Amino acid sequence: MMERELFFELEDTGLDTLIPPGEPVWKALDTLQAYLAGLFQGSSWPLAGMTGQIDRPLAVTDREVLDGVELRTGGGNAPQVFSRGGALLERVALIMPGAHLYDDRILLGPGSVVEPGALIKGPAVFGCDCEIRQGAYVRGDCWVGDGCVVGHATEIKGSIFLPGAKAGHFAYVGDSILGRNVNLGAGTKLANLKMISGTITISDGRERYDTGRRKIGAILGDRTETGCNSVTSPGTLMGPRCIVYPGLTVPGGYYPRKSIILPAKGSLKILTPHR
Repeated sequence: MMERELFFELEDTGLDTLIPPGEPVWKALDTLQAYLAGLFQGSSWPLAGMTGQIDRPLAVTDREVLDGVELRTGGGNAPQVFSRGGALLERVALIMPGAHLYDDRILLGPGSVVEPGALIKGPAVFGCDCEIRQGAYVRGDCWVGDGCVVGHATEIKGSIFLPGAKAGHFAYVGDSILGRNVNLGAGTKLANLKMISGTITISDGRERYDTGRRKIGAILGDRTETGCNSVTSPGTLMGPRCIVYPGLTVPGGYYPRKSIILPAKGSLKILTPHR
């Protein structure tokens, strides 16, 4: 039935209601928009009312936006943030000058950084210690967990990143779910729309499932990795710890845990463990 247990460990993610047990895993994509909209109803949030291009560094806490902060390089991936009075501000999110907030339905966890040139459309939720790098394009309806990367020239929309998932360079992630510590090699594209009209069906070799959706990208289980410039076809589902070699196009369908997709004489070779 393609339940979540085939793909993810969800402990401590808070996503039991979004990715419920006993349902096909792609159902989470059907409810994602409403789930995110609910997070921005009935109360205010730090970035409420703030849109447009950011022209000065902003530090964001769980309750407010601190203006007039100072940035200093500290040798890490992100600058250190100091208050106007010179005190180091720890565990705040940082929005750097030159980032663009298309609308205000955005949540940022402590330690997350939005770099110059990133554009974010809401609703979008980012956990702690995320990197939204220069040139990233977040097109809305995205839930991104702790320690994730949305990298340079990467576009994401309608997708879920479980903690530690990374799309670091030149990737496209549409209508997809990335499991814990998934890593997309540079140039990976998770195609989400069939060229032939109709809903996407998924086969596991024994049964075919009609998802009822016109768009599904890839659902990649925990610790799955794709090589550089690889492409997954719409409706590609992979269990945990799968590997896709660089430069390959993966046909849609279900690939069980620890599958390896590699080149073979101009075609593909698919290694799967015994079930």
